[in-house]
Amino acid sequence: MNTCSQGALADSVKDSFDTYIKTLELKGSAWGDWAGHQENVRNLLGKFFNVPANQIAVTTSASAGVASLASALDFTGKRNKVVTTDNEFPTIGQIWHAQEKRGAKVIHVPSKEDLTVDLAALLNAIDEDTLIVSVTHVCFRNGTMTELEPIIEAAHKVGALVLVDAYQAVGAIPIDLSKLKTDFLVGGVLKYMLGAPGVGFMFARPETTSHLIPTATGWFAADNIFAMAIHSYDPAKDARRFESGTPAIPSLYPAAAGLEYVLNVGLANIAAYVAPLHDELREGISGLGYRVVTPKAPQNHAAMIAIATSDENAHVSALESEKVVVSSRDGNVRISPHFYNDREDVAKVIAAFAKTTQFIRK
Repeated sequence: MNTCSQGALADSVKDSFDTYIKTLELKGSAWGDWAGHQENVRNLLGKFFNVPANQIAVTTSASAGVASLASALDFTGKRNKVVTTDNEFPTIGQIWHAQEKRGAKVIHVPSKEDLTVDLAALLNAIDEDTLIVSVTHVCFRNGTMTELEPIIEAAHKVGALVLVDAYQAVGAIPIDLSKLKTDFLVGGVLKYMLGAPGVGFMFARPETTSHLIPTATGWFAADNIFAMAIHSYDPAKDARRFESGTPAIPSLYPAAAGLEYVLNVGLANIAAYVAPLHDELREGISGLGYRVVTPKAPQNHAAMIAIATSDENAHVSALESEKVVVSSRDGNVRISPHFYNDREDVAKVIAAFAKTTQFIRK
């Protein structure tokens, strides 16, 4: 029940590591296979988000994508403001604050008491000085989901860009980037996409972002990666310009296998299947006297639920002793079922919480 940290290991994902090892054994340096496998991952991500594959950069992490994007932005003019929230993952806040040395002005919009983003305050913070609005889709600490469309509309109205961090959503919630008009979206494959660490991605909408050329770069970001040019910089014309050096090649194999598996199951099927499991978890755990901090409204609740606890680390250990694997953040236990979980698993989780009521936060 810990997909928000790492997806369960599918047989096909496990076997993909052997496929990579065989390329080493049979071919030694298999650059043709490896570069082709990165393109396979790119194509699968394009299918995932219903956009052309050339709008996807395959990165080593979400952090790498955001850092590359930040390097392409000019903060020296009047339009230098970054509007973000208090629900962000550390990567996002740290990268934007690192740009303060380059002239960025970073504004954090505080969350409301129910942990949701204060949408009115966020919209009010977006003005003619805003260069980019950076918002997480699902908060990693508590599973709170933010409505994106009004934010994107408000940003575009004043000429600002929008970056969505969808790491805790992709693979659990359908996202159609042909309809959701964000300029950028980042994520990674090791959670609900069932892959392994070492592969992230960034979507870049060509109509609104083609003018941005990153200064943090590498040879895989070149227009022709095999040109090996050292006397000039000729970046790719599509989203590949946000890539860097040699990719994490071993991780591309499980990335492709996990993406294929999830696409075969279907994002809409996953969301419809998991929603009732969340409802049963919420009802059963609340009935024991615990407080579920994740908002209940469907528009504010996504792929995980978080339960307040008096000692998050000890509580996770106690649950693990009951053979229930979860994680913790910010004083809460996080539970994140996926399509491979069922009602029997839910019952086991609730029973484990019943045995650990000493951790109910008073």
